[in-house]
Amino acid sequence: MTDEFHCELISWNQIYRLARHLYQKIDKNGYKPDIIVAIARGGYIPARILCDFMGIYNLTSIRIVHYVAGAKKQKQARLDIPLCCDILDKKVLVVDDVSDTGDTFDVAIPYLKSLEPAEIKTAVLNHKKTASCQPDFYAEKVIKWRWLIYPWAVIEDISGFIAQMDTPPVTPDDAIRRLKKKYHCQVPKKIMEDVFSFIGTDKN
Repeated sequence: MTDEFHCELISWNQIYRLARHLYQKIDKNGYKPDIIVAIARGGYIPARILCDFMGIYNLTSIRIVHYVAGAKKQKQARLDIPLCCDILDKKVLVVDDVSDTGDTFDVAIPYLKSLEPAEIKTAVLNHKKTASCQPDFYAEKVIKWRWLIYPWAVIEDISGFIAQMDTPPVTPDDAIRRLKKKYHCQVPKKIMEDVFSFIGTDKN
């Protein structure tokens, strides 16, 4: 990954629209899972919204560790927290926020298959063309790669980008300007003020 790249800040309204569109695709396909498995942490909220649309109460999760704050990628994705329930002979829908490299599903699917479910299908809000595998369902395909900042990870991602700067920004306005120049991302001042409050660097 290069030092400079494009970022896109996604709103809660966009998330709901994407989740609704994702549900419509799954429903049109006729797939009716017995249980939804969210991939922590990005898959938590999309999975819960899908549960609401689909009338599913059986929701659980596994955790795959891959990225850390500021889009920094670890060498290899790995299973960190395994499944806590039985999926034997059940139809499973595995949900994440995005398929970026595809490494997360490359770890999750073989692990879940070893638990002998009846069927596994995968779903994401955003599927990037660069991913090594294509999920069964996705709401939106991202053709030109960019880092997606989801609303549940705004402070984590932006503070990570700031931490990678050679010299830290002194004010929220300075940080907004520099992130726009380096990552082509316009961060609202209120959000940046929240970030500065979190990282304790607000000098105003």
